[in-house]
Amino acid sequence: MIKKNQPESNQASNRILAGTAIEGEIKSKGDVRVDGKIKGTINITGKLVVGEKGIVEGNIKCAFANISGHLKGQLEVSEQLTLQATARVNGDIVTNKLSVESGAEFTGSCSMGSVVREIKKDEDSTEEERQRREETA
Repeated sequence: MIKKNQPESNQASNRILAGTAIEGEIKSKGDVRVDGKIKGTINITGKLVVGEKGIVEGNIKCAFANISGHLKGQLEVSEQLTLQATARVNGDIVTNKLSVESGAEFTGSCSMGSVVREIKKDEDSTEEERQRREETA
């Protein structure tokens, strides 16, 4: 029995198969798997999977990403990004959590969620402020 109240994101799963090339913008409230080629932007609320043969050229926003193929562009992942051993990423990354397997290639800059904010706070404070925080903790 299918519930009518079930969120759309649980039902949406999209696949771009090998041999398929798309140019343009992709928006989805679900997950997307790319085994073909996409040139353009991807904006999804779910998980993006780029297979070993998959190629994406463009900017990406998603909640989770698992990259095994080629990616060229900016990548913004609100939760967790995983770069598999076969991943080839050229571009800037902003993510909350990052997992990189040995063999993955990445060229660009990477900013990670809360860690970036913590480092900035520590750089801005003086030695006295740090000691005061430690004493009150």
